[in-house]
Amino acid sequence: MKKTVRDVELKGKKVLCRCDFNVPMKDGEITDDFRIVSSLPTVKYLIEQGARVILMSHMGKPKGEPKPELSLGPVALRLAELLGQEVKFISCPTVISDGVREMAEGLSDGEVMLLENTRYRAEETKSEEPFTGELASLGELFVNDAFGTAHRDHSSTAGIARYLPTVSGFLIEKEVKFLGDALDKPERPFVAIMGGAKVGDKIPVIENLMKKVDTIIIGGGMTYTFFKAKGYEIGKSILDSDSIELSGELLRKAEAAGVKIMLPVDTLCTDDFSENNVIEVYDADKIPAELMGMDIGPKTIALYEEEIAKAKTIVWNGPMGVFENPKFEAGTKAVAQALADSDAVTVIGGGDSAAAVEQFGLKDRMTHVSTGGGASMEFLEGKVLPGIACIEEK
Repeated sequence: MKKTVRDVELKGKKVLCRCDFNVPMKDGEITDDFRIVSSLPTVKYLIEQGARVILMSHMGKPKGEPKPELSLGPVALRLAELLGQEVKFISCPTVISDGVREMAEGLSDGEVMLLENTRYRAEETKSEEPFTGELASLGELFVNDAFGTAHRDHSSTAGIARYLPTVSGFLIEKEVKFLGDALDKPERPFVAIMGGAKVGDKIPVIENLMKKVDTIIIGGGMTYTFFKAKGYEIGKSILDSDSIELSGELLRKAEAAGVKIMLPVDTLCTDDFSENNVIEVYDADKIPAELMGMDIGPKTIALYEEEIAKAKTIVWNGPMGVFENPKFEAGTKAVAQALADSDAVTVIGGGDSAAAVEQFGLKDRMTHVSTGGGASMEFLEGKVLPGIACIEEK
């Protein structure tokens, strides 16, 4: 079991806390503060315990150079509103400067500052010096609470642990608990729902889940690669051509292991994205050559709803169709509603699935919505995440 902020003395200590403030922005405004809000329990606890709090995060992909549109300035302002106290911030192109060091040194117990976007420094994504050491020199204790980047071995996610005692915040603790319990101690039946476009991205996850689940439900763009593996016509549907053989192999492995893989039995198809496009439902093996599949069909929705209703543990990663378009949202919406209505433990694996339950107003009816798409995928795959591996054991 990993150490958390509860296990260490915090009063008067300069605590470097890595959060995931990589929030969507438009015209300098934050459009969704879910990740900031998710960090609040840890940040508030550090403040209440009298720590001198130095927060860190990345934003976007500035690729090692300062980009004003990717500054964390707006995050500092929003965080100050949520905390009800000042969050000190210097927009520093090198992240660390004499002014930043002075600000860190001058913090009083319970005060908070936020560093500039850690990816302004090229060393960040390689966990290289001198940046790692410069960050570590600001504090006496490292708290990693950024599950969304826990699968990255970066200076601010794992590198600092080479210098400082390291514990987790409450968000990482919660993520590891829900994802870990779902995989290792599930109440059965255990159903995994896998969607999204590329089978190649999900094959390691599906292979790992096959050792643990009772049923795997397939939807989204990856459906058509499985259809191709079964010899079906898929028309102009999205195809991960490198994964056709692997998809067929997965179906055979699942059958041999006694794991039920459910593929759509019908699909919603269109000819294009125009306003006057043709939209028709076809059986899975009868997609016309000139059309493309965009969502699961009504017969599939009914089958999936029935399977979900029987489950006691459900992990969902990836939408059933192009849910961003209202014409093709029915499958994803129905699955989200079925999870909301279920009495199962429902774990949403971040990314598009998290965006979908948010869009449909169902986020609060899920047991747990992960803050990390890529991190949750690698966790479900059974990989060791560097940002969690570096946390000290109790």
